[in-house]
Amino acid sequence: MEHYDFIVIGSGPAGRRAAIQAAKFGKKVLVVERGHRVGGVSVHTGTIPSKTLRETALNLSGWRERGFYGRSYRVKQDLTANDLRARLDITLNHEIEVLEHQFARNQVTTLRGNARFKDQTTIEVDGEQGETFEFSAKSILLAVGTVPFRPDYVPFDGKSVFDSDEILTLDHLPRSLTVIGAGVIGVEYATIFSSLDVHVTLVEPRDTMLDFIDRELIGDFIHQLKDRGMVLRFGRKAEKIIKLEGGGCEIQMEGGRNIRSEMVLFAAGRMGATASLNLQACGLESDSRGRIKVDPKTFVTDIPSIYAAGDVIGFPSLASTSMEQGRIAACNALGRTAHEPPKFFPYGIYSVPEMSTIGMTEEEVIQRGISYECGIARFRETSRGHIMGLDTGMLKLIFSLKTRRLLGCHIVGEGATELIHIGQAVLNLKGTLEYFVENAFNYPTLAEAYKIAALDAWNRMASI
Repeated sequence: MEHYDFIVIGSGPAGRRAAIQAAKFGKKVLVVERGHRVGGVSVHTGTIPSKTLRETALNLSGWRERGFYGRSYRVKQDLTANDLRARLDITLNHEIEVLEHQFARNQVTTLRGNARFKDQTTIEVDGEQGETFEFSAKSILLAVGTVPFRPDYVPFDGKSVFDSDEILTLDHLPRSLTVIGAGVIGVEYATIFSSLDVHVTLVEPRDTMLDFIDRELIGDFIHQLKDRGMVLRFGRKAEKIIKLEGGGCEIQMEGGRNIRSEMVLFAAGRMGATASLNLQACGLESDSRGRIKVDPKTFVTDIPSIYAAGDVIGFPSLASTSMEQGRIAACNALGRTAHEPPKFFPYGIYSVPEMSTIGMTEEEVIQRGISYECGIARFRETSRGHIMGLDTGMLKLIFSLKTRRLLGCHIVGEGATELIHIGQAVLNLKGTLEYFVENAFNYPTLAEAYKIAALDAWNRMASI
């Protein structure tokens, strides 16, 4: 048995950041990864692939220039699945090479294999050649990520019915696609394929979507989706999926209304990848979705020697927050000082159009009984918006009437996930309305929308 100071199971955002942080402390670190190469779900089937697919789709379809040249404008007339994959392969190889170099530079040992617990400080790893290794450590971090939820009634085949990992392997672009599940992943893929002029139907059993996003923002987003021809079927559950003999699928809906499409993407949730960890050997339990419960400040589990971080612990399941969770977990596991996770962090949804948000929604402000005012800017009101040909997109700021502090920032439209960081800085530094009103923003930029939205709120607040 070989002993390490710190063992990390999984090399996604949480695992890589934790391992490198531990190595920076001069500790002997082992990372066990079950995939063919390091990177985890984030690099191979999740964050990086889906965002690369999005960027490729927008570039080759000419989506961003259609405001000037019309909806029929295309950069490449006959887009294929191979066109989309070409950029994906280049990007993924780069990400993996960077990560492998980071591990090597920091003297982090990596091992490919399937890990399972033997006890609270010991793991066994089944290697590539069938051999079994045994390792021990004072502290172990679970950063195993998630796998797609695959219910028995869905006939997955990787050809006409896909989960959210398999969709990246499709061999041709369908004429029509039904996406089941209007969560973050489902919405992202639905809008990406819609931008490629695939006829998309989005199905969601609930009456609403993305409930953690400000409702006014969602209203604007839904309007844009319907305006470009997407079909939204909310409030009805998909009860059965039948593969048709002539090709394609039929989704039988609750209430009797059926949907036919060439392909189906089932994206109704993911599960923690904990099934093979033999958790009972160390005294841990997972919930019905395979998630591990942790202390939200230290990320320690019910077992003092075991920590968990990333998607396997549930919300918010973001690569950005997972990285910080992994770093904080490593600090706590190794007895080093660690700050608590920030109360407010930006949430980015890489749909088309993209959305990003931080702080309280208007609904939360009302629920807390805070007196407030909102300011809104439309991207078409900015000179930069005109230059870019934008006729959609909005930025919403929420301010306290009593303190004038920024309470929430919500953006839908081009560049939302980049623009949000201005709002993040002001909100976390307890900035007020005056910051936006009294400071100059580069002109012409979309960031000027902050000043427009702040002045919109100021005009009403000044008369109160």
